[in-house]
Amino acid sequence: MSRLNFTLEKTAVGSKARAARFMTLHGEVKTPVFMPVGTQATVKSQTIDTLHEAGSSVLLANTYHLLLRPGPEVFKKFGGIHRFMSWDKPVLTDSGGFQIFSLPHSRDMNEEGAQFRSYVDGASYHLTPELSISMQRAIGSDIMMVLDQCIPSTAPYDQAEAAMQLTHRWAERSLRARGDSPQAMFGIVQGACHHDLRKQSAAFLRELPFDGLAIGGLAVGETHAERYEFTALVTDYLPEHLPRYLMGVGTPIDILEAVHRGVDMFDCIIPTQLAQRGTAFTSHGKMHLSRTVYKLQEGPLDTRCHCPTCKRYERGYLHHLVKTGENLGWHLLGQHNIWFYHQLMREIRAAILGGTWLEYYESKRLELVRNDEENPTIPTKKPKAARAPQLGDYEIHTSPQGFCSIRQLSSGEIMHSVNRPEDEAQKLYVDQSCLATRLLRNVAESVSDPTSELVIWDVGLGAASNAMAALQCFERELATHGPDALRALRIVSFECDLDPLTLAAKHPHFFPHLRHGAPHALLKNGVWSHASGLLTWELHKGDFLGFIETSAAPDIIFYDPFSSKTDTALWTPDVFARIARHCASKSAELYTYSNSTAVRVALLTAGWSVAEGTGTGPKSTTTIAFTQLQSIASHPLSPRPLGEEWLVRWRRSGSKFPADLPEAEHPAFAQRIETHPQFQKPV
Repeated sequence: MSRLNFTLEKTAVGSKARAARFMTLHGEVKTPVFMPVGTQATVKSQTIDTLHEAGSSVLLANTYHLLLRPGPEVFKKFGGIHRFMSWDKPVLTDSGGFQIFSLPHSRDMNEEGAQFRSYVDGASYHLTPELSISMQRAIGSDIMMVLDQCIPSTAPYDQAEAAMQLTHRWAERSLRARGDSPQAMFGIVQGACHHDLRKQSAAFLRELPFDGLAIGGLAVGETHAERYEFTALVTDYLPEHLPRYLMGVGTPIDILEAVHRGVDMFDCIIPTQLAQRGTAFTSHGKMHLSRTVYKLQEGPLDTRCHCPTCKRYERGYLHHLVKTGENLGWHLLGQHNIWFYHQLMREIRAAILGGTWLEYYESKRLELVRNDEENPTIPTKKPKAARAPQLGDYEIHTSPQGFCSIRQLSSGEIMHSVNRPEDEAQKLYVDQSCLATRLLRNVAESVSDPTSELVIWDVGLGAASNAMAALQCFERELATHGPDALRALRIVSFECDLDPLTLAAKHPHFFPHLRHGAPHALLKNGVWSHASGLLTWELHKGDFLGFIETSAAPDIIFYDPFSSKTDTALWTPDVFARIARHCASKSAELYTYSNSTAVRVALLTAGWSVAEGTGTGPKSTTTIAFTQLQSIASHPLSPRPLGEEWLVRWRRSGSKFPADLPEAEHPAFAQRIETHPQFQKPV
C-alpha cells in the first residue's frame, strides 16, 4: 500500500495530462507540481518566507551534498531537515546518483556503489544504496529516491542496458534499506534513449512496492524531440495510481510538454540559476535584464504578475542590480521566477480540472518559447549572414514578417510564402472544410454518416502544417465535447520526399505546430494514434499517383502539393478523374490553394463541380471542388459556384486548354466544359 495515499482527480480529455493530490508526512501536495531545488538545504538566493509566499509546496534537497556537509550527525541532532532549515512542508531528497554521474574523473562505479572523493575535504566515500537511504532517513525527507546509475541519454545500447540492470538491483537494495520508515520512496526508470530498455525498466519497477516512479536519465544529452518522445513512452507503462516524476526538467515549455504526456512532478535549478544571470520569465517572453534597453524603463517586469518583485520594483532598478552584480538582483529575479513557475503550475492544474487543458496547452506552448516581445533585440551592427538550415533539396526560409517555412532549392518555390503556415492551414483547410462541426456525431446536416470514420487526404504533407491543423482541431473538439460526441478521424498523408518534415522537425523552435509528439512518431513509424483511440494519422510515402485507388476513400481532401509548374503530374484532368472515381461511393470535397484557370478547368473536365474558396495571402479566392453538384448548395459556408461570369473569362483565357492537349481535341474538350451540369440553367 502506498505511503502517499495518491488520488487521481482528473485526466484531461485528449491528453495524458493529470491533476492529482497525495499526502506526505508534512502535508498535502497537489499536482502537477514544481519543486524548487534546495540542494544544500536552501534554495539559492531565497528565504523560507519568500518560498512560502510564492506558493512552494515541496522542496528538493540533495543527499550527496548534504552527506558531505553538514553530514548525518547534524540532521540527527536537529531531528531532520525540516527543523534544521525551518521548513514545515514536504521535502524530496535526490539520492546522489546524478551528482556521481557528473563527476566522471573523481569516482569509481562497481556493483556495491560509487567510490568518490569529497570536494569539501578530499575524504573518500563509498556511496552505496544502503548508505544513501541511511542518509535520507537521517535527513528525514518525506520522499526518498533510490540510488541509480545515471548515464548519458545518448549512451549505446550495451552501456544503457548494464546501467539499467544495476539500477534495478540497487532499487531492490534501497527498498530493503528503508525498512519500516514511514518515508515514501520512488524508483527511477532508466534505459537512455532505447525504447525496449525504457519499457523493460518501467515494467520491472512497477512490480516493486514503490510509492511513486521517476523518469531518470533525460535532460542529459538528448534533443527536445527525444525527451518528449521518451517521456510519453515511459508514462504509457507507469501505473495510474502512483505519482510520476520527471527528474531535472526543466524549462517552462519542457514542463508543459511533459504534463501533456502524463507527468506529475518536476524539479530544476533554472528559475534561480537564470535569475543569477539576470534573466526573468514573463508572460511576454524571457527578459534579459542586463540589456541596456531596460536602463530607463519604468514599470514592473510583468504586469500580469503579482509577486513582490513586480509589485514594488521598477525594471530600471532591476537592470541596475544585475549590471552591478548585487545579490539583491539575484534574490528579486529568483523570487519572481519561482512565482512564475508556481503560477504556471496553478494554471495547468486549473485547466485540467476545468476541462480546458487542450486549449490552454495550444496557446501556452507558443507563449513559453518567446523572448521579450515588448523589447525585441536590435542588432547594433549587421550580423554575418548565417546559412539557413538545409536538408537535401530544402532549406528553412524566414519571411520578412518573421515566420519560417520550407523552400525548395531547385525550384525556389516556398511552402506558404505569404502567410504563417499554421494560419493558412487553419483558414484554408480546417475552417473551410468545417472540420470542427463535421467531427461531431450529432450534426444533422452532415453530408455523410455521422457515426462513420471521417477520412482526410492530406496530399502534399510538406512540413505537416495542414495535417497538424486538423489534428489540433480534433484535440480541441475532444476537450470541449468528450469522446462520445466525436466521430473517428483518419488522416492519410501522402508525400514522396520526407526531407521537408524531417528538416522542420529538427528545428521545432521555428515551427510551433511541430512541438507535438505526433509528427515525430509519424516520421519514425509511419503512423501515429491518438491516446483516445479516435484519431489515426498514417503516412503513405511515395508517389501519390500510386496510392489513389488503394487508400481509404476520403470525405475531405487537402490538396496542397507544389504548384502545377513544379508538380505538373499532380494537376492533370486524369489525376482528378481518378480521385473522383475512387470517391464514387461518397460525397467528397477537395480544397486547394490554387485559383488558376488551368486547375479549375482540369477539375471540371474530370467531373468535379467547382466553387470559389476563401482568399488567402495575395489571392482573392482559392478553390473548392465537389464530387456531387448538390453538395455546393448544402455546404455550411455556401461557397460561390463558378458560373457564367467565370465561363466568359475562361473563353478568353490563354489557359483555356491543357498545354499537352492536341489542337484537334480542343472542340470536344470545350464542349465538355460548356455542357458541364454546373453551367446548365435550371429549366
